Amino acid sequence: MSTRAAAPTRREQILKEAARLFAERGFHGVGVDEIGAAVGISGPGLYRHFAGKDAMLAELLVGISERLLTGGRYRVAEASGEPAEVLASLIDGHIDFALDDRPLITLHDRELDRLRDEDRKLVRQLQRQYVELWVDVVRQLHPGAPEAEARAAVHAVFGLLNSTPHLGSAHGAGLPGRDAAESLLRRLAHGAFGALSN
Repeated sequence: MSTRAAAPTRREQILKEAARLFAERGFHGVGVDEIGAAVGISGPGLYRHFAGKDAMLAELLVGISERLLTGGRYRVAEASGEPAEVLASLIDGHIDFALDDRPLITLHDRELDRLRDEDRKLVRQLQRQYVELWVDVVRQLHPGAPEAEARAAVHAVFGLLNSTPHLGSAHGAGLPGRDAAESLLRRLAHGAFGALSN
């Protein structure tokens, strides 16, 4: 059985390059011709895949919210059922996102308000479900913690993990290597939740 990942589709290539360019230069700083050039097709050729830049932005931001929620639900279902193991799996999954999809974090921070109302509401709804998934697990692990405190801890950990696009912007310092960054983020996240026991 082959373990090679399937090659990305043209649509996936377009979205990846659009995310990178939007994150680097802002939504209005990038034209369809530039996105097309990044994937080797003409700007007008993009319209065979997307109605325009707005459609790309919506698919990127709704898509990552759906992916995080689906992945979180899968991790909860696949873990042993022990709250500590479930939480560890959720943390690892979010760390992978934070390290591998940094342009999407930047895009969410800067451009969410550009989405149509219905798309923005969908993103928020998916995000609330993702937060509640974590809150349920944290409260199982720390049953004495008030619900509001558990929810605040989840949001704080998301803020910590989602800070990866900003690591390296100060003093020219970059992220450590992938393994070191992953290990550091994991320790910090577990430490933050561990404080609920104090």
